[in-house]
Amino acid sequence: MNIAVDFKNVDIIFGKDVPKTLAMVDAGATRAQILAKTGAVLGAAGANLTVHEGEISVLMGLSGSGKSTLLRAVNGLNKVSRGAVLVKDGDRMVDIASCDATTLRHMRQTQVAMVFQQFALLPWRTVRENVGLGLELAGVPHAELTERVDRQLKLVGLDTWAEKHVHELSGGMQQRVGLARAFATDAPILLMDEPFSALDPLIRTKLQDELLQLQKSIKKTIIFVSHDLEEALKIGNRITIMEGGRIVQSGSPEEIVLQPADDYVRDFIANVNPLSVLTAWNVMRDMRDLEQAGDDWIWLDRRKTTKFKLDAAGKVEAAECDGRQAAWVTCGECEKHVDEDSSPVYWARPGTSLKTVILAMHKSGTAPVALFDDEDRFVGAIGIRDVLQAILRRKD
Repeated sequence: MNIAVDFKNVDIIFGKDVPKTLAMVDAGATRAQILAKTGAVLGAAGANLTVHEGEISVLMGLSGSGKSTLLRAVNGLNKVSRGAVLVKDGDRMVDIASCDATTLRHMRQTQVAMVFQQFALLPWRTVRENVGLGLELAGVPHAELTERVDRQLKLVGLDTWAEKHVHELSGGMQQRVGLARAFATDAPILLMDEPFSALDPLIRTKLQDELLQLQKSIKKTIIFVSHDLEEALKIGNRITIMEGGRIVQSGSPEEIVLQPADDYVRDFIANVNPLSVLTAWNVMRDMRDLEQAGDDWIWLDRRKTTKFKLDAAGKVEAAECDGRQAAWVTCGECEKHVDEDSSPVYWARPGTSLKTVILAMHKSGTAPVALFDDEDRFVGAIGIRDVLQAILRRKD
């Protein structure tokens, strides 16, 4: 995967006597200690993070953790005291921390766009004029500006509102105007600083869904700041948790939930419902770890209720459940196939949600669920104990 943004040992200090403050950072001083000793505020310390093209990377943490500080270093709104922030520009990587003013202006106009929490719309301008503001300031010709604005308004479902003033729109619609304005620049990297936090929960959820749907077509690199873990788990391909200006843990949503790095992260995820993020792949037992049940047969569960006979290619030749022939059709997802002479079998793909797996178990009386890859080869199984361990975040 190509790298879009690369933070390398980034320190950001707000205040005077930066060299002295950096020396304290190197000695492991906390933000409170630095503030008491120097009066400077530690925005970020030793931040290393790689963001790949096309992914949604979420920065999160409590208020003051440094997430917005780090985000604003990508477009130079916050000055980097030490380190590098490399941002992709065609075939080269530009260090925002050390580039000249002309290069920084170019990066802001063509490579990096931003969506703010408070919309930042101009009330005396129409929706169309707000969306086209950045293009107007960049001197884009009128015909091209109109075409790009119309395209983005249609993309976010506001084409019929183009001539309205922003005060005539709801909060959710105003935030869509902000999205359209950022999209209109055609910048491949989009910075979103808690864009939905000022909205009520129902509108926020709707815009999260719309962003995910839009991402399927626009495929932008998005760095998204949030203090809401449920939001981060929902939209993020990668989540980075910060505390006191430092990155505590960075990983996939599944890694954050299943393998918290320390007590801070553990407290963060304490109230998260694992069903909102985990998939069958995260909780399954690999077929190589399953117990053999005779020649070419394998038990799917520890209670030995269900077994498969596999051929040389790893596909099912026969299946038995509770001593009876099991109905088996290798299509669909967690489907139930029943006739008078056979027991039902449920199966899933690795990406099937854990919630769907649990529903299948409930219908079958807690029988195991089999997992197959896209070529219908058996790859593993999930038993009730595997589900409980995942929900309780415990291991054998």
